[in-house]
Amino acid sequence: MARPRPIIVDCDPGYDDAIALFLAFGSRELDVRLVTAVGGNAGLESTLRNARALVGLAAARVPVVAGADKPLIGEFVTAPAAHGEDGICGVVLPDGPPAAPGLAADAIRNALRTAETPLTLVGIGPATNLGLVLATEPALAERVGEIVLMTGAWGEGNATPAAEFNAWNDPEALAIVLGCGRPITLATLEIAAQALCTPERVAQMQARRGGNCLRAACEIMQRTPPSRRLGGKGHAQFDACAIAWLIAPDLFTTREVNASVDLGPGPGRGRTVIDRWDRLGLPANARVLETLDAERFFALLGERIAALP
Repeated sequence: MARPRPIIVDCDPGYDDAIALFLAFGSRELDVRLVTAVGGNAGLESTLRNARALVGLAAARVPVVAGADKPLIGEFVTAPAAHGEDGICGVVLPDGPPAAPGLAADAIRNALRTAETPLTLVGIGPATNLGLVLATEPALAERVGEIVLMTGAWGEGNATPAAEFNAWNDPEALAIVLGCGRPITLATLEIAAQALCTPERVAQMQARRGGNCLRAACEIMQRTPPSRRLGGKGHAQFDACAIAWLIAPDLFTTREVNASVDLGPGPGRGRTVIDRWDRLGLPANARVLETLDAERFFALLGERIAALP
């Protein structure tokens, strides 16, 4: 068996970040070295508390470090309608271990400098922490094996008509990451829509034998409101798609693309321009996940989360 892939997860938990973290902790293919928190789905105080709680519930010996509470420009806009004021739809979790000292960008830089092999960066919140790392010490990009981001859309947005939520909250940071020259994989709104979490799929997960993590995951899924954008049939498991790509890439089909982000001040701000058909003639700088085997994806979620404490 191949050695586990060492990864850093930068997140803003968030109902979908919670499921993604459980999937990562429950997967022997991954070695989670560090979890960093950023504002986004809720304020940093909440996302940090949630990250700590999820690490503790999974009995993962992983440091959690606080990151940016503001984007590079302006302020984060949270999403209480989808995630609740606390980020995880009011689900009460036991308090986790205390946050490790320091700041996320410093912790990520140190992890990259000292790792024996290149690390994979998984960004499932606004890209602020990752953008700070790559802007302040660009040479560290050579220590990155791959960057996997849940961000963007090639069609309509979900935060605005143009922009996906993570991209909209810090497009400048996302532009830095997209321009860093390392292999980048994008899990966009379109792939997340295929990871549609319905009541039937939650019931299938509940039928498994598991521990506190499975019970917490199912309660979070039950409390997450259905998406009007997805016809009210359920909600998208956005962030778990990024983790699943690292565990089971055969669940997906992909396409090499050129990807950029609109930094303007108008209604297009945060739009990701994903050139799937090479209309611009620019070199590819990213891989986009295009289709998902949803049944196998949810089976993977249930299997891995049920194996946690």
